[in-house]
Amino acid sequence: MKKTRWLRYLSSLVLFCTLTAAGAADLGLAKEKKSGPAVQTGIELLLEKPEMLKGKKVGLITNPTGVTEDLTHDVDALLAKNVNLVAVYGPEHGIRGTEQAGSVPGTYEDPKTGLPFYNLYGKTPQEISPLFRDVDVILFDIQDVGSRFYTYISTMAYAMKAAALEDKPFIVLDRPNPIGGEKVEGSVLDPAYESFVGIYPIPVRHGMTVGELAVFFNEQFLVKEIGKKADLQIVQMKGWKRDMPYDETGLAWVLPSPNMPTPDTALVYPGNCLFEGTNLSEGRGTTRPFELVGAPYIKGWEIAERMNRLNLPGVAFREAYFNPTFSKHAGINVGGLQIYVTDREKYDPIRTALTIMVELKELYPDDFAWRSDNWIDKLMGTDKVRKAIDEGASVDDIIADWQAELNAFKQLRKTYLLYH
Repeated sequence: MKKTRWLRYLSSLVLFCTLTAAGAADLGLAKEKKSGPAVQTGIELLLEKPEMLKGKKVGLITNPTGVTEDLTHDVDALLAKNVNLVAVYGPEHGIRGTEQAGSVPGTYEDPKTGLPFYNLYGKTPQEISPLFRDVDVILFDIQDVGSRFYTYISTMAYAMKAAALEDKPFIVLDRPNPIGGEKVEGSVLDPAYESFVGIYPIPVRHGMTVGELAVFFNEQFLVKEIGKKADLQIVQMKGWKRDMPYDETGLAWVLPSPNMPTPDTALVYPGNCLFEGTNLSEGRGTTRPFELVGAPYIKGWEIAERMNRLNLPGVAFREAYFNPTFSKHAGINVGGLQIYVTDREKYDPIRTALTIMVELKELYPDDFAWRSDNWIDKLMGTDKVRKAIDEGASVDDIIADWQAELNAFKQLRKTYLLYH
């Protein structure tokens, strides 16, 4: 009898130890080392060999997205490695990411580190170059979102020119394209419509990383514009694949700008940013920017029913009503749509947005309107799309019109792809 009780005790003890070990593992107390992200970004690889910056005065172009895998900001990570960081520069929205679109961030001394924080937004390459004179090398580490009119790639191009003018090396710490590196969509910019939301002839959705774009800009445009190329180096990622959704990278998402809260926002942005060029709200001032579109004259059920009947691939629509807290139609109840991506492989954000515009123009011919400054032309990089919609062209015809230029770009871009 005693032997039986003893065996029961031993069985209970083994079970307790097993459950305790399992619980510890669930709580993260197990001793196995946690595996890191699938993708190592440029900053991680640079920090493994900081000696490449030894003896150099370093300038850093960044914003809140410039972080390591454990969310340490680049500024702190570089200082911890005894890198002689002497200046930090920021793009649109500022180094701290606090400014709304179009606001010009200030220049100030960082209260934490005492470093000078300089604004680059709104400055030409010639105005930027004096800011680089007291540094030996410039680093660039900002998360892009994969669309031509997102201005960080324009800042990078201007900074590359300024670095070339000052004969300073320019190092891009590469990061993933969050909407993938395979799909290339939309109209190619006509140089006649060059602006800060499109400085070079690339399509709306370019399918490239900032490192790949830097090489492309350097080889294709800088020599023509300033007579020389930048002394450019790319610290390439490890583990990134062109077909990799952002949620498979293992990297945390840090808002690149105030109205880019999630990777889902980035996915719809190449199409729904185009509503900036209309009298519709593109969802700024809501918790779902670029996923919501609407205007006071729209009956949500009318446009939702029409859009859902079209069965566009990879997307569904819900009638939606919202009241933006700022930007267009602030403080007014508006009707419209919320866009739901159901299959990101099939979804075409630009076709979807143009289809919404065509349907709205037919539904509300007296109300739908372009912005008076024809901002849509700068976003599209051409006036052909606006004119075609006004003339009643189909979306298929509009897209067919840019296919030859798009195909030519696809061939050209192959030369500059760093990841295969």
